[in-house]
Order: sequence, then structure tokens, then C-alpha cells
Amino acid sequence: MSTTGATADPLAALGSLPSVAESVESVRKAVDRVYGHRVMRRRSNAVTSEAALRGARGSAALSGADWALEEVRRRSDFGVDEDARVVGAALRLTAEAGQLLSVWRQSPLRVLARLHLVAAATDGDEVGRPRQAGETVDEPLIELPLPGAAEVSGRLEGLADLIIAGTEAPALVTAAVVHGELLALRPFTSYNGLVARAAERIVLIGSGLDPKAICPAEVGHAELGRASYLAALDGYVSGTPEGVAAWIAHCGRAVGLGVRESTAVCEALQRGAA
Repeated sequence: MSTTGATADPLAALGSLPSVAESVESVRKAVDRVYGHRVMRRRSNAVTSEAALRGARGSAALSGADWALEEVRRRSDFGVDEDARVVGAALRLTAEAGQLLSVWRQSPLRVLARLHLVAAATDGDEVGRPRQAGETVDEPLIELPLPGAAEVSGRLEGLADLIIAGTEAPALVTAAVVHGELLALRPFTSYNGLVARAAERIVLIGSGLDPKAICPAEVGHAELGRASYLAALDGYVSGTPEGVAAWIAHCGRAVGLGVRESTAVCEALQRGAA
């Protein structure tokens, strides 16, 4: 994980970069607008439910299971093939994320282990713990060099320490760094992308930026496309301030597109069409 210098709060240092500050302000204004929609005063639960479904669909699409929204909505069997398992895992993670908010700030590694357990939905020895030396990773869409198990352990501990200590950084910055670090490390043997995006969701909700979970960044990441996602991730992995800032800006655009999606849901509910 990159920092911009020796500081007790490297995430806050990232937040002070001009391009990042601009992204943070843009996201805040967009989120405030959708929370001010008149539908949110009386039907916020419906918007939250729809955002969860659409977010899960978007996360699954980025992991290779690009189903139409109505297919996700109508299906009940998610164990018949690999794509179905990915969609099922994304749906389970979206549902689970809201149950882990109170644990995240005290024990982020415990939350990450739980997310992997929920995604994998098996009782294998490799489930729910960081991978060990010699274990392979099933994450075919991310072709970055894979850090060794010792590096993974050290960087996860460092990330956890930052979360537990607290930060003055904006929620967008923290969420983007958590997301990017998990994608760079791929700490589990499977479902790392889904877990990383679920962790981003937890930070955005738990920070108070999106307390009702109506701004699904996963929708935006999917809309921006895998190529853009991976190119921005390359910037994060480069460790340069410019590269990390570009990744944070990408995550900001994703949240903004999630806001747009939920604004459309609000408009449809207002018209009685959804």
C-alpha cells in the first residue's frame, strides 16, 4: 500500500492530494442529492433492497458472471455451474456486509475471513483464512504478480492496524484503499474480487457516507468496465501517489454511477413503476 510520506495517518495524506479531494467532494455532493430525494423519506428500504440486488449483480459481472438483472432477480438456484456460484456468492456477500459493520472497526481481519467463508460456502481447510505458501489463487481476471504468503500476512496486518487506529481520511479514500489492497494481495484462494468489493461496501456504509446502503459502487465498477477497472488497479499497485490517486478517482466515479442508478430507482418508485 502506497503512502505519500512518513505520517501517522497515511490515508489522510492521500485524502489531501488535490485530485483526490476533488473526487471526494464530487462523491459527497452526489450522495447528498440522492439522500435528499423525496422517495427516501418514505421508501428508503425499497431503494436499499434494489441497490443491494444491483450491486451484487455488478460485482458478479466483474468476476466474470455477467447476468442480466432480471436473471439475478428470478433465479433461486445458484449452485449449478461456476457463473451461478459466483452470482450466489455476490448475493450472499451483499446480504452479509450489513451484519458486519459493528465488527469491522475492531477486527477487520475477522470480517474479511467471514466474507470469504460466506462467499466460498464450503468447509475446505483453505476457506476463511489467508492463503499459505504454495497455495494457488483462482482469480483469472486479475493477472498481476501474486504476492507471497508472508507479504500478504504483513500487509493485511498493516491494513488492519490502520483501520483499528482510525483515520481522518474521507470514506472514499479508505474504501478505495481497502478495495485496492485486497485486489493487489488476493489473500484468499478464491473470490478475492467479490470480497474486496464487499469490504469497500462495508467501509462506505459504516463510515456514514452511505448509511442506508443505497449507492452501490459495484454497479459503477461494472459500468466502467473490466478494462478500466484493471487499468486503475495497475495505478494502485504501482504505489506512486499519482497511481493511487487515479485508483481512488476511479472508485469515486464508480460510487457516482451507483448514485445515478439509485436515483433512477427513486424516480421509478415515484412514478409507481418499480
